[in-house]
Amino acid sequence: MESLGEALRRLPQFGGAERSDQLAEQVLNDPLVLKLRSRYPDVDDKTLRLNMNRLYQMSVEVRNCKQCPGLAKCPNDMQGHYTGITCSPLNGRWQVVDEKIACSKWTVNEQQQQIRKRITNFFVDETILGAEYDPSEMLDLDPSREPAVMDLLGYIEKTRSEGLQKKGLYLQGDFGTGKTYLAGFMLQKLAKEGFSGVIVYMPDFVEDVKALMLEPQQMKETITLMKEADLLVFDDIGAENLSPWVRDHVLGAILNHRMNRKPTFYTSNHDLEALEKHFSFTHKEGEEMHKGQRLMDRVRPFVEVVHVRGRNHRG
Repeated sequence: MESLGEALRRLPQFGGAERSDQLAEQVLNDPLVLKLRSRYPDVDDKTLRLNMNRLYQMSVEVRNCKQCPGLAKCPNDMQGHYTGITCSPLNGRWQVVDEKIACSKWTVNEQQQQIRKRITNFFVDETILGAEYDPSEMLDLDPSREPAVMDLLGYIEKTRSEGLQKKGLYLQGDFGTGKTYLAGFMLQKLAKEGFSGVIVYMPDFVEDVKALMLEPQQMKETITLMKEADLLVFDDIGAENLSPWVRDHVLGAILNHRMNRKPTFYTSNHDLEALEKHFSFTHKEGEEMHKGQRLMDRVRPFVEVVHVRGRNHRG
């Protein structure tokens, strides 16, 4: 930001004292400074002139905010803040005190950062979690998914009013109907209420877990995070290439810990019966119906199925 000295150098038509007096008069007659004087009528001109730098910085920074170029290009000394001034008497003399005040864009950005910190993402497109969600737009874009959107909004409101639920949602639908988008919407809305969340894209996660077998500490931390998160979303479950070990000792352990404690959510192209068949077969062991049934006993009773209908919006 331009300093008072730099502003003086922009007034070449006068001598030093005259330039200083001209700029002082401009600052003292600035609407913000006049408003300040009306709030503190006992503050004399001498005190104000001794604090000309503060007054000048306030007027420039507030003017910058009125013509805000965006948070990333903020020209003020402290990004996302402007200078505010108060006056108070001390030992019979008036003191001029400046402070940095956060602008609305900074406050919103900080809130968004806090929300993002509450949501851990494994392999899901970051734009899903950074989106500005609009429920009415979700309905207008495809009216056929209105029942799913309304079910989701009802679940969010119930969690807000009653606290964390024991049951989650199973978002079932065809490719590109917006299941992941709806799950991200739910996580963002409930993160604003203070709930932590994890969303996991299952095909990539399963492959990553296989690689983590050689990193036991990192494996333990990852599984613990998924066990303890308030909200856990398995995105595109049923599309992964399961091994018996991942199915029984990773996915099974996570679901066993969460059932009757915290809600787990799923997005899938499969219905629950097809998902059970998927869990029952691995390339290594072939078909093991009892293993699929055992895992589904930790899924089916703890979800409400939500059918996400509509056309494919990808591309």
